Amino acid sequence: MYSKSFLIIILFFAPICAYSQSGTVYYENNPVEMVRISIQETNISTYTDSVGQFVFQQNNSENVTLIFTHPDYESITLKIDKKKNTPVEIQLSKLTKIVDEVVVTGTLKEVNKLQCTVPVEIYAPSFFKKNPTPSIFDALQNINGVRPQLNCNICNTGDIHINGLEGPYTMVLIDGMPIVSSLSTVYGLSGIPNSLVERIEIVKGPASSLFGSEAIGGIINIITKKPQNAPRLSFDIFSTSYQETNIDVGLTSKVGKKATVLTGISYFNFQKIVDKNHDHFTDVTLQDRVSVFQKWNFERKDKKIFTLAGRFFYEDRWGGETNWTRQFRGGDSIYGESIYTNRVELLGNYQLPTKEKLMFSFSGINHDQNSRYGKVSYIANQKILFGQLTWDKTIKRHDLLSGIAYRHTFYDDNTVATQAGDSLNKTNAPSNINLPGIFLQDEISINEKQKLLLGFRVDHHSIHGFIYTPRFGYKWNITPKNIIRLNAGTGFRVVNVFTEDHAALTGARTVEIAHQLKPERSYNANLNFVKSIQLKKTSIGMDITAFYTYFTNRIIGDYETDPNKIIYDNLHGFAVSQGISSNFTLSLFRNTKIIAGCTYMDVSIHKNGVKQQQILTEKFTGTWSLSYTIPRIHLEINYTGNCYSPMRLPLLGQLDPRSKYSPWWSIQNLQLVYTRFKKWEIYGGIKNLLNFTPNKHNPFIIARANDPFDKQVQYDTNGKILATTNNPYALTFDPTYVYAPNQGIRGFLGIRFKIT
Repeated sequence: MYSKSFLIIILFFAPICAYSQSGTVYYENNPVEMVRISIQETNISTYTDSVGQFVFQQNNSENVTLIFTHPDYESITLKIDKKKNTPVEIQLSKLTKIVDEVVVTGTLKEVNKLQCTVPVEIYAPSFFKKNPTPSIFDALQNINGVRPQLNCNICNTGDIHINGLEGPYTMVLIDGMPIVSSLSTVYGLSGIPNSLVERIEIVKGPASSLFGSEAIGGIINIITKKPQNAPRLSFDIFSTSYQETNIDVGLTSKVGKKATVLTGISYFNFQKIVDKNHDHFTDVTLQDRVSVFQKWNFERKDKKIFTLAGRFFYEDRWGGETNWTRQFRGGDSIYGESIYTNRVELLGNYQLPTKEKLMFSFSGINHDQNSRYGKVSYIANQKILFGQLTWDKTIKRHDLLSGIAYRHTFYDDNTVATQAGDSLNKTNAPSNINLPGIFLQDEISINEKQKLLLGFRVDHHSIHGFIYTPRFGYKWNITPKNIIRLNAGTGFRVVNVFTEDHAALTGARTVEIAHQLKPERSYNANLNFVKSIQLKKTSIGMDITAFYTYFTNRIIGDYETDPNKIIYDNLHGFAVSQGISSNFTLSLFRNTKIIAGCTYMDVSIHKNGVKQQQILTEKFTGTWSLSYTIPRIHLEINYTGNCYSPMRLPLLGQLDPRSKYSPWWSIQNLQLVYTRFKKWEIYGGIKNLLNFTPNKHNPFIIARANDPFDKQVQYDTNGKILATTNNPYALTFDPTYVYAPNQGIRGFLGIRFKIT
């Protein structure tokens, strides 16, 4: 049914821009990828692809000056004569001084990465192409310290952990707008297409003074492509031996004289029932997902910014017993978890027509979810409106940024999360939260080598009152290639159990909220050291960070006190997340590049003088990406992977025979890319080379898969589960024993096409 829609949209957006500037960038006659090309004195930029090629959609009648930058090479400035309209060829020279990329996430303004007081990690699309995935959620698996965590064996929903902190502590932004939160943290991340991403910026650690109360663990800012920089037409399609199919299509066109529009369509389909562990439950959730994104860029006087973007997302996913069909949805005869998600987003940036740099940013979402977890119904609606006005001003040594923000969140569901009144289930009342705030940041240049960042934010929560989140940062350029950064701050978070913890809805456990939940507070600090080493034919980049977060009022689900319940309460004690993380980049000779990282962390809960490792949290994680190119035969080889140390797992009682800790485990991938053709790329390879699944070393993964509605479970007079012949381990049905994807080795094959 979607194929017709794709054809209609492609035909509708077929107009082609009248002019483009293209070219190829080389080093010693070998193409160079990830070179940033920007138009002087504008915010317009693009990157070279895997064969060193780039294109600009240049709609200005004037000639332009292009600047070519790359961390490993000297920058080049080139004036372009529009009348000639011929491709250019650029030859780079090895770096003799530090050149770096522009980032915006650390301080809410565009600055050179090495000059930013806040450490920001940048990942370009070429990084994610080394292991192609159908969504941003899956793509993050090869970033050090970031782990996509599956939370259910059946519906495969998940969240993103940063340095061991669960998904709700991570703020996910799209173009700087906080529109991915709460409901969408669990269900919306898989709908962001990779094809529209210009880069992803990640800040690990405190950022609440700029971005609000959810940015405790860190920020993932997904920056979409600018329409004027995007190809006129591109598509990327791949399929796996599991019969998964993913299609990404991008189109750029000129509308009138002053508007450029980028349209992206992403479609993912997986309808094959797989049950390789023979428990009569699907190993992988079946999905039918479509996402349509459109972004407009308007040309204005004095190059003022005005962009407007929207996205529609629909997903139908289900998992459960292999003989489940939709006629059993919500019933108690055959178990299935079925989730329908509808989501609409709108976001924009408008620079006011004033001499001062005033920027108004706004976003809005409407998220509808209709779910059945067996016979449990979860129907929810969330609306978020956000607006922010910032003023950027430089006065001598002070680089000031101030702003006011307002966020309104409407939430309604059919659970005890909404108490009393009239709502979707006619017994509960929706939640309306107003969160106005004001913030001020001053980045002070002490001297040429040192900067001091001071920030303060005040929000007023309509239930919990005033929230104060100060921020401190210090940067010292010991030498141009040796930098130290120190950052600290506080965080504040209000928890919604049912939108953030999938375990509260699935399985047979009863949810119990022991007391009225108080907001969580955190105190964060991190110390970062960056070093660059340039040898004759080798460049080495090193980034080391030590981090520490202290929590009070931490809200944790207790799975162990009573196997029949999940008990939520504020922790009567404290929690700590601490550790050290290292990233390394090694460029060898002309054709070999290695990116590797490792993180050691101690995420613990301290209660009544007893320290315990946080559940589902590893102590060590490592990631790597090795790329080797053979220009003579136009071949690129990518070997990517990750590994994790044991983590404590949620058992259902002392008789539960499953392992209390996971083993060391690793997901590794191999890809070959053929780049002989100018507009085409053909790629293929193998995912999960080691064929690892969590079934190994366990008698089963889903507890009581033979009795998902607990019809044969027997209890004593105190409500305790009895061990019987039919239930020797005294268990109830539970699918939350999950720590790794339950998808084994598989091949994939794909093709990319681009008209610049």
